[in-house]
Amino acid sequence: MAAKAPQIEQPQLYIITPAEFELDVFPDLLARVLDAQPIACVRMALATQDEQRLSKAADALREVTHARDVALVIADHIPMVERLGLDGVHLSDGAHQVRYARKELGADAIVGVHSATSRHDGMGAGEAGADYVSFGPVRENTLGDGSFAETELFKWWSEVIEVPVVAEGLLNIEMIKILTPMTDFFAFGDEIWASDDPVAALATLTGAMS
Repeated sequence: MAAKAPQIEQPQLYIITPAEFELDVFPDLLARVLDAQPIACVRMALATQDEQRLSKAADALREVTHARDVALVIADHIPMVERLGLDGVHLSDGAHQVRYARKELGADAIVGVHSATSRHDGMGAGEAGADYVSFGPVRENTLGDGSFAETELFKWWSEVIEVPVVAEGLLNIEMIKILTPMTDFFAFGDEIWASDDPVAALATLTGAMS
């Protein structure tokens, strides 16, 4: 992978849905978020494995996103992408399915990968054909083993690797200010949905980029 020039543009915005949401409420809420800020991509990240539930949710979100020319990807369910008319898949378990996803979905589909804190896994994903690699969480937390993607990883990636990089997980104003020169996308999920006013929460977070 070739080196890329230093980044000068602000990162783009990427929205991650909650792991559970109500179909009679959430699509309208998502629409308000998409209308308030320029969003590049939405990830449907439902925790359920119920195919009917996933299909209904995808239909509802696709109507919202595609009306606004925003890409919609689904977390992990590669076979459902074409069936539901989605734009691609986000692989949450690292690089090993990238080539399979690309073969199944074709060159035009979005194939993104979450590589947690692993530079090696991220490089493997990029070399296998991922359209973006995400790292995170971006700061220490009390869940799991407490590991996080350090700022140095984003700095190195932005200077050396051509594949776009996404920062996600436990983003706050301080980390956004630090990472803005080093990332291509910020992915916001719980950071906005935990708020009583997701539109206002997103505005506060994106304001930190400037």
